[in-house]
Amino acid sequence: MAISRANISRQLKGGRKVAAKKKKNWIPKNLKKGALRKSLGVGKGKKIPAKKLAAAAKKPGKLGQRARLAQTFKKMNKRKS
Repeated sequence: MAISRANISRQLKGGRKVAAKKKKNWIPKNLKKGALRKSLGVGKGKKIPAKKLAAAAKKPGKLGQRARLAQTFKKMNKRKS
């Protein structure tokens, strides 16, 4: 059975058809709620200093992950403008 381009999104998996997954908003909810800001001790409504963000990005665990993601978003924002 040949797979046509129209049916690429539907593949057989374990003997059953699987519908194509919709794109979801992949930005974590805790990022929207200010988890990084709270853990760095920066007040609400203030910007996180670049040096503080860079230092946090070198740390392991969730704090480091959130800081690296924030740096990535910062780069993405610069590309748009």
